[in-house]
Amino acid sequence: MTVLAVAQRRAGTAFQKQGALAVLAVVVLIAFGAFPNFRSLDNAATILVAAAPPMLIALGMTFVIITGGIDLSVGSLYVLGGVLAAWASQYGFLAAIAVPLAVCGAIGLLNGALIAYTGMAPFIVTLAALLGARGLMRAVSNEGSTTYIVQNDAFHTLGTGSLLGIGNQVWLVAIIVLLGMVVLSRTRFGNAVYAVGGSEDAAALMGVAVRRTRIGVYVLSGLLAGLAGTINAAKLGSGVTVLGAGMELDAIAAVVIGGTLLTGGAGTVAGTVAGVLLLGVIQNLINQVGDLNSNWQQVISGAFLALVVVAQTYLVRLRRA
Repeated sequence: MTVLAVAQRRAGTAFQKQGALAVLAVVVLIAFGAFPNFRSLDNAATILVAAAPPMLIALGMTFVIITGGIDLSVGSLYVLGGVLAAWASQYGFLAAIAVPLAVCGAIGLLNGALIAYTGMAPFIVTLAALLGARGLMRAVSNEGSTTYIVQNDAFHTLGTGSLLGIGNQVWLVAIIVLLGMVVLSRTRFGNAVYAVGGSEDAAALMGVAVRRTRIGVYVLSGLLAGLAGTINAAKLGSGVTVLGAGMELDAIAAVVIGGTLLTGGAGTVAGTVAGVLLLGVIQNLINQVGDLNSNWQQVISGAFLALVVVAQTYLVRLRRA
């Protein structure tokens, strides 16, 4: 391999891992100069609070996509988790947390078991879970006509309180993201996630518990989607039934923009964080402009996603060469 080829490969790897962070830095610098209101601490806090639930969903999606899978059920689990949390808050703080996590985690477990033991395509399994979770939410909320109000003050404070000027949910998500980084990069489970995504057959020959790993990432994805809905219910003070549509696509976009390969085997939590924040900053800038509606975020997100996928395809070919 020539020196030029080695340099190209290293540059390509750096782009994959740090490209979203570099773009985020450029966008933030431009925003600082163009929009005075963007520079305020209140605006920064607003961006972080808005990014908290999507960050949890994207974190779980990162583990799933690294294994070469996909989870289309997270948007429905998000809204289901919020409704269940608001309903269960009448029984206390712990119930408001435990009930949505238990139900959403169980659905994630079912997803993982079906994928691992039957060989069914993740797209089909999680699409069925999307419909099932949405149906369960409608059953719990009487076809969406009943909006449950949070009845526990401590649980409501989880979503509305703050520490050092930063929302409680932001601190909670930051801790979970740091744990996700450690798990993915420093533990046997994290190594197994990368191995399964790189080559399932090779991972099995190395002694990796492939089925258990696949089940684990879908359980984690379900738990984090349910937790995202839970903290959103705590913030809103109710279980809103009209949320979650398209959140699975936003999560996939953020993860891929953050450098995780759709083919599996490569990706980082830090890249996903940068991807989520980049989309959040873009939305904030659209709001700053004023005469643009939120639909432009989807246009820009789609453009970013297309560019990143094209770049990833080029990098894969470069590595093979």
